[in-house]
Amino acid sequence: MAANITAIRSNVRKDLHDEDAAAYRWTDASLDRHITRAVADYSLAAPLEQRSTLTTTAGSRDLSVASLAGLIAIEAVEWPLGEFPPRRVAWSQWQTTITMDVVGAPSGAENAYVFWLKTHTLDASSSTIPPYHDELITEGAAGYAALDWTSFATNRLNIGSADVWGRYKAFADERLRQFRADLMRLGRANAVRVRRLYGTDAPSIFEQQRVKY
Repeated sequence: MAANITAIRSNVRKDLHDEDAAAYRWTDASLDRHITRAVADYSLAAPLEQRSTLTTTAGSRDLSVASLAGLIAIEAVEWPLGEFPPRRVAWSQWQTTITMDVVGAPSGAENAYVFWLKTHTLDASSSTIPPYHDELITEGAAGYAALDWTSFATNRLNIGSADVWGRYKAFADERLRQFRADLMRLGRANAVRVRRLYGTDAPSIFEQQRVKY
């Protein structure tokens, strides 16, 4: 079962040796901010794959994607539906509107599939992150938290010794180096898999016109 943000926060505290509830170095809100940053980085490397059904407008090639919350990128558009192999059309995007690159516009309200990539969710009640990547999120969040403490502890009186900020800096550097290396590997793996699944051989509108005429 995937962890929620409370469980991830607890793991981050363990990695930071910050488990004394009477004298936490980091507040829950501070750690949640670092966890959210790690989730955002993770989402760019291993985004959540989605397929949504949008409705066309008669005489228009445009589809609004404003309703796709957490949108990172559009991967493919399929229209019309019900064909085999699937008809994935060329398209372009400007802000929250995608335009299908087809000669004939839809004649009415028809369904179209939009394949897209979404940011992950990690909150108090749920998580879309696979359980086997919980440690990766913990790793990144701990690194960001330690880096934040490094900045805070510089030029302050520290009972742990004058070099306490340096130890946090070394910890942060190592955790973030490993976190970014892991994300890079994930990114390469997902780029190959996603492009193979959603790539389209649909000709551009100009090639369609040449074939038609």
